[in-house]
Parts: sequence; C-alpha cells; structure tokens
Amino acid sequence: MENGAGTGTGVEAIYATVAALAALDAEDAALASAGASGTAGDGVDVLQRAYEIRLERMGLEKKLESQASARKVRSATEAMDLQHAMTPPDAPLHDRTYAEISTVEEIAGILTISSGAASAFVTQSRQVCAMPPVMDALSAGSLSWQQARIFADETEGLDHAAAAALVEHFLDPDAPNPARGCPAPELVPARLRAKVRGWRERHHPESIEKRHRKGVADRRVEFTPDRDGMAWIASYLPADQALAVWNDLTATARSLQGPNEPRTLAQLRPDILIHRLLTYRGAIAPGPTGTGYVLGDAPEDMLGLATVVGSDEPATDPGISDHPGSHGNRAPADAAKVPTPRADVLVTVPFFALLGLTGEPAVLDGYGPIPASMARQLLSAGAESFRRVLLDPSDGTPLEIGRTSYRLTKAMRKALHLRDGKCAFPGCSNNALDNEIDHLKAWQHGGSTGISNLAQVCPKHHRLKHNSGWEPTPAAKDEPPGWTSPTGQQYQAEQPDREPPQWPPGILPPEISALEGLLLRLLSG
Repeated sequence: MENGAGTGTGVEAIYATVAALAALDAEDAALASAGASGTAGDGVDVLQRAYEIRLERMGLEKKLESQASARKVRSATEAMDLQHAMTPPDAPLHDRTYAEISTVEEIAGILTISSGAASAFVTQSRQVCAMPPVMDALSAGSLSWQQARIFADETEGLDHAAAAALVEHFLDPDAPNPARGCPAPELVPARLRAKVRGWRERHHPESIEKRHRKGVADRRVEFTPDRDGMAWIASYLPADQALAVWNDLTATARSLQGPNEPRTLAQLRPDILIHRLLTYRGAIAPGPTGTGYVLGDAPEDMLGLATVVGSDEPATDPGISDHPGSHGNRAPADAAKVPTPRADVLVTVPFFALLGLTGEPAVLDGYGPIPASMARQLLSAGAESFRRVLLDPSDGTPLEIGRTSYRLTKAMRKALHLRDGKCAFPGCSNNALDNEIDHLKAWQHGGSTGISNLAQVCPKHHRLKHNSGWEPTPAAKDEPPGWTSPTGQQYQAEQPDREPPQWPPGILPPEISALEGLLLRLLSG
C-alpha cells in the first residue's frame, strides 16, 4: 500500500535512537563508578558530564517520541485504508459510514482516548501522511507530532498545490523561496504556528478580507467554569480590538508595578480588566458596518476599542480590593499617582495595499497578518500608538518607520522593534511592548550602540543573559542575534519571512519610477 512504504526504515531509525540511548546509559553508569571523587579517571568532571548526558538523553528521547508518533500515524492511516479496501465498492453509504465509525472506535479503544479525539487523530494522520516532507521529518525524529499537527491544521482548506507549497517553503531548504533563519523543526510550536499561519494568510486562495468578514460574524464571549472557585472568560474578537485590550492592560499593569505593589503582572491584568468591566455602565451604540457595536459615553479611563494608547494622565484605580494574604493591602488610591504609558504598535503595510490597490495582508505587531482594510482604518483613524511601516513595492523591504521618529534613539528603537519583532531569545514570543533594549557586547567591553550590537529581550531573558552562561551571537542590521547555551547548543535566530509584494493589475515593477512622486508625498505626509 502507498502509506506502508518506509515502515522498515522507520524501525531501523528507532533501533538507532535506542542504541544511542543505551550508549549514554552505559557512559552514565561508568561515571557513577567514579564515586564521590567528582573526577573520572581521564579528568572528566563527573557532575558536569552527568548533567550533559541528561540533556543529550532528553534530545534522543524527544527524537524517539517523534519516530514512534510517525509509526502510530502511519498505522492509523493504513488501518482506515484497509477498512475501506475490505468494504465492497458497491456497499450502501450506510454500511461504509458505519464501517468507518467502527474503525475509529477501535482506534479510540486501543489508544484509550475518546471517539472524538480518535476521529481528530485519524484526520490529522491522513493529512500528515499526504504531506511526504512532513511525514519524513516526523519519521526522522526532527519534527515533533505537535509540530506536524501544525502543518495539518494550517493546510486545512488549502488545495493540494497550495498545501505542498506551504510545506516546501518551511521544510525544503532548496525551495525557490525557503523560510529564512531558524529551521522549522527548531521552532517551538507557538513560534512555528505563527510563521506558518503568516505564510498561509498571504497565500490563501480566498482573500483575507472575505475570511475576516466571516470571522467577525462569529465574534462571541464564552464562559467556562474551572476548579477551585475559578472560571474563564474568553472573547473571540477582531485582532486589532483584542490586541488593543491586551496591550492596554499590559501597559497599565506595568505602570502600577513598583516596590509598593505586591501583585504580579499576571495578577494586575485581570484586576484592571474586571474593574473596567464591572464599573462601566455606558451605552452601547451600533458600530461601523461589519464591526458590531462600540461603547459610548465611557468614563475617561475606559479603553477605546480602536486604540492601544494608554494615557499620559494618571492611571485610575484598577479597583479590585486586595485580599489580605494574597495581593497585599495596597491602598487603591495609590494607582492614581502612576501615569499609564503609551503602547506603540507597528503596522507593516505593503505599499499598494495601503493605497487600496491590492488586498495583500498587512502585519499587526504582536498578532500577525490582518486585512489591509483593517490596517488602513487603524492608520487613518489617527491613533498615535500605531506606527506605519511601508514595504517597498519592488522587494518587500521596509521603507520607513513612521514619520514622528526624529531622535536617533527613538529611530533605533523602532528599527530594532521591526527587525526583531519580539524578544530575541529562542522560543520567546514576548512582543516589543514589554521588551528592553540590550547591548549584545557590553559597552564597558567595547560594544557600540549600533543596531548590529543591540537586541530587544524581555525582562526575564535580559536578566538571564546577565546572570548565566547564555550568550547571544552577533546580530546584523537586518538579522537578530542567535544564541549559544551554557552547554554549547546553538540556536539560530528567527527572521522575518518577507516576500516581494503583490502588484495591482496593469502596473509592472519596471514602472516603479512613475510612482516615486506619490511615494515621497505619502512618506512625508
């Protein structure tokens, strides 16, 4: 059968991984015989080498899990194929349907999962088996099942050619336009999904404008009870509104932190949110077509849905009474003494999309691709927190970063924001709102204050860099730094996945000179 190919090779790969694990176990046993001396006969530091063995072992165990997942995926797909082969071609639809349901229930029982989970697993297994590069990477142990599922999820709804192009872009280094920077198998799932989804949005056969209109119609708020007297409130919102809420909560929470504030950032966000929701009694008015409703007659401290700007005025009391022994006993009035910082957000827009000549997606920092119409609305509304970044029509590189960055320090900060996009530490998704600018090579050690010696890192990884053996590798003007772990493991930097933008019908790239006047007026306006 088609999906049965490579079964023997998969077993051989598993045997090789198990043999490597056995070799590490033997070395570990030899180290243990060194006893309490702390040094093996050849001068090896026993504790350090034992630590390194654990790390190497985890890497091999991760590889083995992927290889075992590949076999399970292949077995599930083949089981369904065999069931179909055993069903007579002229069998009634009723018989074929129940034969498939029966097989799914068999798989559910064997894997000890629900029938719904088994059905989803079978569907994903078939999708992965239909993408040979994904299946090969999973079988080799370089791609985890969680990562493979991302390719299955993000290719759903795409035709075969589009799905193949997406997979080729991320997994084939010889593709015409391969993904830059850190290879897909080395990205943590959240970062891989963000990059794959970004590419999918730009190449989806149905425009993002049309899909966004469908999504807006499904907006909702959901309530989910949880344990210990707790519950979840989740809102499905247009991306600009959801990001506005999150950034405003974060900026306000940051402004309240200090030596007299015992609550963490994670605790402050819900306290501020609940105060604003439960103390607001304004009216609700119809919003623009397709956007639902907006809040009216809000108090001055109420978040505006079309902005992520906080306020230069003192922040109002977030209001939730502190429970003694949990959040402390800070007087709520103290919050009024702290200004709420503004939260600058970059909106990267292809030149022709900003003019409304193409429907190519823009990119909202901290989220990803958004409809060009949403970007035009954010920028035309005059919200000072949004910084426009235009992309060159010829090659997709940034042309400029806003028109208000006059001072060098502000310009460099925006340039780093655009280059790195998030905390530069591997696997971290913290966006630029919370990040700090750090010298890769310290000033006192001869480092310069140039963009090639700077990176943005979140507070946690900034502290880690200065208090451990993690070292950034050199950066470049258009590339963030990679990192080297204390044990010498190399982590490549993520890089933007830019492509030449779309051109409107009737305009050819050689005619770009005819648009220079318009471009200059737009940049200076």
